[in-house]
Amino acid sequence: MECSRCGTRIEEGESREFAGQILCEDCYMEALNPPQACDPWAVHLAKSDKLRTGVQLTPLQQELYDLVKKRGTIPIPEAAEKLGLSEEGLRREFATLRHLELLRGQKQGQQVLLTLF
Repeated sequence: MECSRCGTRIEEGESREFAGQILCEDCYMEALNPPQACDPWAVHLAKSDKLRTGVQLTPLQQELYDLVKKRGTIPIPEAAEKLGLSEEGLRREFATLRHLELLRGQKQGQQVLLTLF
């Protein structure tokens, strides 16, 4: 059996059903709790002095931040391709950077560009 989203082979008894799709556990968890870039409470927590002290970006988050800083703006699909991520994976990493008010999304026509906050 294969995951309807990512195509990963799923062992018998390990599949989950969501909205008529058969999903692996990772895709199921992401479907139940998708990353949200605009979350005022997460921004407040990320900016609070208690939680901000010692906060370090993951290597992937740092790479995304550096890419946007170098380019100024970059479309989400292009950033995902450059970092070897799916668009969902990129959005997950972006959500953290948005909560820290390091990056933001900017709509231009039909496409969303990532830019510095």
